[in-house]
Amino acid sequence: MDNLTKRYGEVEAVAGINLEIQQGEFFTLLGPSGSGKTTTLRMIAGFEEPTAGRIELAGEDVGGVPPYERAVNTVFQDYALFPHMSVGQNVEYGLRVSGTSKAERAKRRDEALEMVRLPGYADRRPSELSGGQRQRVALARAIVNRPKVLLLDEPLGALDLKLREQMQVELKTIQGEVGITFVYVTHDQDEALTMSDRIAVFNDGRVEQVSVPVELYERPGNEFVAGFVGVSNLLERDGERFTIRPEKVQLVDPTATPNGLRTEHGRIADVAYAGMLTRYTVALDAGGELQLVRQNVEGTSLDAASERGKEVLVGWRPEHTVVVPGKSTTEEEVP
Repeated sequence: MDNLTKRYGEVEAVAGINLEIQQGEFFTLLGPSGSGKTTTLRMIAGFEEPTAGRIELAGEDVGGVPPYERAVNTVFQDYALFPHMSVGQNVEYGLRVSGTSKAERAKRRDEALEMVRLPGYADRRPSELSGGQRQRVALARAIVNRPKVLLLDEPLGALDLKLREQMQVELKTIQGEVGITFVYVTHDQDEALTMSDRIAVFNDGRVEQVSVPVELYERPGNEFVAGFVGVSNLLERDGERFTIRPEKVQLVDPTATPNGLRTEHGRIADVAYAGMLTRYTVALDAGGELQLVRQNVEGTSLDAASERGKEVLVGWRPEHTVVVPGKSTTEEEVP
């Protein structure tokens, strides 16, 4: 994508982005609603024409090429399966339209269903399947044509949390097996971090940062990325703005030696029990708040409310802080 731009009247939905996605990569477009990620995906698919800029697929400019002639397929959140067709007929549909022989259709249909862990499901109807199974059928229908790029627009958004987490692992495994480039759109940070080889964070039509998941989380490029990708504490001390993740902050024994920690005094403003961990919000005497988490390894107090108002000492290692500029940067300023 070279200077890719999309305007709707006075609104610039995508503001001149530049991205290069590698062959065979699981690449995620991550951002809040209205940030431009889905519009970008639709331009790659050919459903929307760019106002300016170029899209190249394997070095070939696909500007003006209709969607059905591009070597890409799209998987949507609502599956878009034909309810009157069997699973097998749904998977074969694109092959039948392209004139593929019956024997070849059956062979590739069965291969695709095997890839998505649904062998023997060809004769069932979509209405007989669970949400996760319908999503797999939609995936099989998309990969049966062997596209160069598979576009996935919030494909797990309609699933419940447990199934969504299971499908995240399945999708990543399937992508590795078929070797197709996946371009994945989501607003779910955990989903992006779990599945992606690289992530582009979108904000207001621009790309704020492109990084591998660990770099994106541990070294956010600016305040927006730090706040959007996971939970991050933002503090300003001595004219320096920095962020620190909650899991890097400790409740420190005031009688112990700090041992290299930067410490501050504060008071517990809120406590939230969340099963495997407890979240604390600490109002700092020097100004600002910190969120921190403690693993409930040895159990926790059943009366969390009793800890509110308690004076505490918190600490963190200086190397765990990340100095950040303002809320956003232009694409050229992103490292």
